[in-house]
Amino acid sequence: MADFKTHVTVAAVISAPLAVSAFIFGLADINDTILYGLAGILGGMLPDIDADESIAIRIVFRLFATLVAGLSLVVWLDKMSYWHLLGLAIASYFLIRFPVQWCFEKLTIHRGVLHSVLANLLFTAVTVPLAYHVFTLNAQTAWGIGGFIFLGATIHLILDELYSVELSGLRVKRSFGTAMKLTDWGQPFTSILFVIGCGVGYWLSPSPDVWIELFRLS
Repeated sequence: MADFKTHVTVAAVISAPLAVSAFIFGLADINDTILYGLAGILGGMLPDIDADESIAIRIVFRLFATLVAGLSLVVWLDKMSYWHLLGLAIASYFLIRFPVQWCFEKLTIHRGVLHSVLANLLFTAVTVPLAYHVFTLNAQTAWGIGGFIFLGATIHLILDELYSVELSGLRVKRSFGTAMKLTDWGQPFTSILFVIGCGVGYWLSPSPDVWIELFRLS
């Protein structure tokens, strides 16, 4: 299995040139280019959030906790005093960082259903409506970010699969086949929930027609 540094480096090496290419061909402005590159790197971490001691889970939950704290400020800005608002934001952050993260760690197993192509689709299905509705980005940018999240996460799975083969002796490790899989067939209920989540995420997302039209014109 590739380590954290390798996953981040390879995701960056592949995502950054693709994001710059989108800028060169007029498919993204400079802000979109930066967001796409960062999304690819973040995607490269996501499959390892089911590893309790991984750097990825700490980074992702810190980002998520910060997002929730920020949203609590926005939602309650005109309804609370500044001191109560500050307390709410701090409480929201620590709620995500500790109780929610602890529950997540107890409910997930490493290289389970979160380490699959289906999970990558779910990451995308969550990212696109989040970028569009919460961060009020346009449909093109939201889908672009979602695409790079999927790209980075898929790169992660491929890397882990490649690291399951020892090229020197052409020996296949026992971990081979546990990374690049459609889903974890041993977790059918969770897989069904993920499929439903993908459907709901797509329903909440803006139309992808803008990208379809761009590729058609090119």
